[in-house]
Parts: sequence; C-alpha cells; structure tokens
Amino acid sequence: MNVEIPPDVRDTASQLGAGVPYALRVLAGRLADDPDMGRPSGLPGILDVTVDGDLFEDCPHLSVGYIREPDRIEIRFLRRVRSTEPSADAEAHGQEQGREQERPADPATAAITVRETADAWHRITRWLQHHAPDSYAALRAGAGPGTIAALEGDLGIRIPVELCALWLLTAGDDGAKGRGCLPGNRTLMPLDAVAAFHRQMMDAQAHEDTLNAGRPDGDRITVWKPTWIPVVSYGASDRTSGLYLDATTGYLGSWSRYSEPPGEELDTLVTYLEEAADMLEAPALATRDKPGLIGEALVWLSRVTPAQEDRWQSLAS
Repeated sequence: MNVEIPPDVRDTASQLGAGVPYALRVLAGRLADDPDMGRPSGLPGILDVTVDGDLFEDCPHLSVGYIREPDRIEIRFLRRVRSTEPSADAEAHGQEQGREQERPADPATAAITVRETADAWHRITRWLQHHAPDSYAALRAGAGPGTIAALEGDLGIRIPVELCALWLLTAGDDGAKGRGCLPGNRTLMPLDAVAAFHRQMMDAQAHEDTLNAGRPDGDRITVWKPTWIPVVSYGASDRTSGLYLDATTGYLGSWSRYSEPPGEELDTLVTYLEEAADMLEAPALATRDKPGLIGEALVWLSRVTPAQEDRWQSLAS
C-alpha cells in the first residue's frame, strides 16, 4: 500500500518538533502494513490515528488524519494533542455519534471528494508559496476535527465533506492587506466569522418571516436558509457580499447586501477551487478574472484600483 505525505503536512511536521518527521515516517510504514488501523474521525472519508509522543524523541502526542483508497493512503493533517486526551478527537467523535446515521454511507465517494478538494487547494497554495508569499502567509492553519464538529453543532446542520476537507487544510484567510487569494480577491472566511455571519443572517430571516406572514405568497422574501453555510466573503473584514455553500444541493450561491437577491453560482466548492487553481497556473487562459502581483501579494485584475495600475504586474503574458 502506497502512503503519501503531502508537502504541507511535512512542513507542519517539521514545525511541531524535530522528532515529528521521523515519527510520521514510522506511522506511514505502519499504515502501509495495516491501512485500516485508524478509527472514524467523525469527518466523512477521514480516519484518525494517534501517535504516542513518548515513543519518540522531541515529539509531542499527535493526532493524524488520513484517507484510505483501494491502492493508496494519503495523510491529510496532523496536530498536537494533550497526553491526557483518551484519543485525538474523542470529543468530536462523541458529538458525531448521535448524527452518524444521518451521514451518507459511501466512504469511497467521500474519499474522492476529500482528495479532489485537497488537490485543488494544494495547487492554489503551492502557487502562492512560490509567487505570492505575502498572500500565502495570510492563510490560517487548518482547524482540528473537534473545532469543525463544534461549528457543525453551532450551525445545526451537517457540514458537507468537501468543506470539512478544506477547513482541515486552512481555517480561513486573513488577507494580504485585506485582499484574499481567491478570484476577485475574495477571502475564505475564518470559522468564527462563519458562525457569526450565519447567526446574523438567520436573525435577519426570522425578521423577514414575521413580515412574510402578512405578505402574499409571491411577495415573501428569503434572505437566508438554514442550510446555507457562508464560505467566501468580499474581503477579510468585508461581509457586504460573498458565497455560501448550500449543504442540501452542494452548490455555491451568492449573497449581497445591496438588495440583490441570492443567486446560484452553478459551481460546487471543488469546481470553484479547481477553476481558481487553473487561472493561477494558466493566467493567459483565465476568463472570470486575471491574476497579477503587487509586490509579493496576489491581486486579481477586478480589484486593481486606478492608483495601483502602474504597480500591478500581469501574469498573463
């Protein structure tokens, strides 16, 4: 069984302790011999295994998440855990047990979705790391499964597997001078902002529902649905518009504070990230927006101001 460790996971390992890369290699060997040694993490398609740091010099106790496919394993994340934790994500697992029967029983499909999401995001971050280090540095570290499970509890809905996979890799984008790395310099929202904005919009919908009671059917207004999870905002601190992921349909939609009705984007999260990666890697072929640089930050053409035109370096030539 082939066990793959992506570069970002290796980077994380080297940051957690001098002995962590060796411990990770040892674990990879064990997984090659026993690919099913992990337990369900509570996140679809992802198994979890713990590493006893006492067995290795300069290595903390670790939680390691991986996906298992018929001919390969890929380690997706690792994080430090307390030695007193009975297992890396027992709390998250316990929270998930009550909902386990609600999840689709299709681990193979979930694993493919996890891989597609992670592959698209890795393409974006590799490009940023080599071409726009300021934008790369603005990305937050991934969230732990327990944090994602807690957010799921706050939202009161099941978070789609592709969004779980993305948040395991990065828990938001603080923006390089307020500009995110996604097309239009949109920003991947931090998880606390996701929860706060969802509550805000649900409160707004509750107000509209009160007014809708006195409106004809054709005049009733929907500003938000419980299954809409805000994912991308106009800027790091600008929530005037953005994209949500509909947990029911799997498609992205748009919101705007400028009295524009919500609209479906006809993109899944995977296709949205894949197109962003395509535009970065082949800017001459980009259609929705054009990537460029101001200094060491990614700035998309649609967000270049007249004062910045002389400094903006197009990548399409």
